[in-house]
Amino acid sequence: MRSSGVGLGQLVLALDATLVRLIEAPRGLDVPVRSAALIDADDVRLGLSVSAGSADVFFLLGIGESDVVRWIDRQTAAHRAPTAVFVKEPSDAVVARATAVGAAVVAVDPKARWERLYRLVNHVFEARRADPVSDSGTDLFALAQSVADRTHGMVSIEDDQSHVLAYSASNDEADELRRLSILGRAGPPAHLQWIAQWGIFDILRAGSEVVRVDARPALGLQPRLAIGIHRSDARFMGTIWVQQGSRPLAEDAEDVLRGAAVLAARIMARLAARPSAHLLAVQQVLGLADTDTDVTELARELAVPAQGRAAVIGFDTRTEHPRLVDVLALSASAFRPDAQVGSNGSRVYVLLPDSGRTGPVVSWIRGTIATLRTELGLELRAVIAAPVAGLAAVAAARREIDRVLDSAERHPVAIGQVTTLAEARTTVLLDEIVTMVGANERLVDPRVRRLREREPVLAATLEAYLDSFGDIAAAAAALHVHPNTVRYRVRRIEQAMATSLADPDVRLLLALSLRATA
Repeated sequence: MRSSGVGLGQLVLALDATLVRLIEAPRGLDVPVRSAALIDADDVRLGLSVSAGSADVFFLLGIGESDVVRWIDRQTAAHRAPTAVFVKEPSDAVVARATAVGAAVVAVDPKARWERLYRLVNHVFEARRADPVSDSGTDLFALAQSVADRTHGMVSIEDDQSHVLAYSASNDEADELRRLSILGRAGPPAHLQWIAQWGIFDILRAGSEVVRVDARPALGLQPRLAIGIHRSDARFMGTIWVQQGSRPLAEDAEDVLRGAAVLAARIMARLAARPSAHLLAVQQVLGLADTDTDVTELARELAVPAQGRAAVIGFDTRTEHPRLVDVLALSASAFRPDAQVGSNGSRVYVLLPDSGRTGPVVSWIRGTIATLRTELGLELRAVIAAPVAGLAAVAAARREIDRVLDSAERHPVAIGQVTTLAEARTTVLLDEIVTMVGANERLVDPRVRRLREREPVLAATLEAYLDSFGDIAAAAAALHVHPNTVRYRVRRIEQAMATSLADPDVRLLLALSLRATA
């Protein structure tokens, strides 16, 4: 089941007072939020793209008070008033204007890194969309809080690059290392140097034992417990840290950490293997996910317009390549920032919302194919469906693209390297009809099978004759024989089949049977 979003209150609570502080929430804390966008001064000066304008939550980076107020007014006039704005040190004027249009205001710690906040917010979205009833078995934030409750400490979970993925609620006893880690800043250099000097990171990466890290009173740092998170194949995935406050840690804190490391490894493995909510939304639009599709909701999640003349491009290569999806996504995003990319086996699909003319699209496709041939040695085929009448028609267009690509697999020469649905329609329909005829023995004229087996020269002549629409001279040229030879063979064919090739129905039936038995 797809979630209707994360409540604003849930989001602020998950981020914790270390990062953010709620200033005003005129529509309450239950208002749902589904997506976030980073907005800087250039976005305000040049005007927002459609993709950014349709988000719920906005992080306003380095924008002056007057520009923020004008931006809020512009969004409201376009009927896209934000659900909430996250601002560092918001002024009274910003708070007043935002609340006047019903937008919540959340103050961000001045030392916080915006990219860290953005990553954490999207992690909350992903976890809640995957399982709206989050618990410690599905969500790293919930796991961190559960471990904190059991150990009486403050918990943070980091990846293998020491980036904070989730953490429990903090209190006034959080030391500088914990606070700066959550904010996305480096910890005190002297403390990090001390940890490295004693080989603590090496121990955490190498094994699954709990490590005790002593307090550093001179640096104002509290004692800690830490344990490495490892996959079943012993590969290091990250670390769980527990900072002690004034209250001693629980006696069984080490046992709790060992269990938490196992759970964290499972959750992180599932998160890595599971498609993101964004990718799942793209798959739903393309008709590749076995779920109900609400086009309006999907357009909102993807931050693209639901209407307009879209384009869908299907790329295929005979063998899967591990980098193909990423390389095509990079190229598509450079061509169009709002491009959406999904895949199914060896096929990669690019959706260009509201794409307009197809000329630039074809140029981009040809350039991309040429580049991948040179750099990766890949031979790609591309099929274009355009114009497509909005997101609601994308899944049907993707299925038509697959029909063309399926036909191209059976008859590579018949379909060009870059083609449109319209250009390939005749070839595809005829190929599908012939394939269906060939798959059913009863639909193939037995006289054609006998002719192929007993008189292969006559069978080849019949094909050339029918393909030339009964033009003797054209058939003779195709066969490199004299026209009289073709006339003689046609008479023999009619005698052998006891039929007349002057009958259009006979010609149609024989042509299909010849193609089906080729």
